Amino acid sequence: MSESTNKPNPIFWMIGIIALLWNSMGVDAYIQQAYNTERHQAMYPEPKQLEIVNNLPSWLTAVFAIAVFAGLLGCILMLFKKKMANLFFKFSLFAVIIQTIYNLFINEGKDMYGAFEYSMLISIPIAAIFLMLYSKKSTEKGWLS
Repeated sequence: MSESTNKPNPIFWMIGIIALLWNSMGVDAYIQQAYNTERHQAMYPEPKQLEIVNNLPSWLTAVFAIAVFAGLLGCILMLFKKKMANLFFKFSLFAVIIQTIYNLFINEGKDMYGAFEYSMLISIPIAAIFLMLYSKKSTEKGWLS
């Protein structure tokens, strides 16, 4: 009879570290926007774009914070092999969906979106869905407890 250790494979750790970096960049973007830093302002060459971003509803900024901080906590919990990571990834995904819907259909600046904005509108929800499903699968495999 052999013992099952349920140790995560190396791919698990690579995904966890990449996801941690991804969500850390999201937290950085949130902080830059929330504090309206020079680096944040430099991202918008057109004054109208910056004006739109600076006048986004406060509830949307809160949703942004939930998305990135829940995702970051999910990554940390996943790397500590805690199944609670899945709950935080679900919170993050829910917030990402709200934010994406707003940015695609309501945001008055959507007419000024370029390739980068559209690529992020696609990649962020995909990453959030992937992390939620991966953490669920990792729990089923016994890697998260």
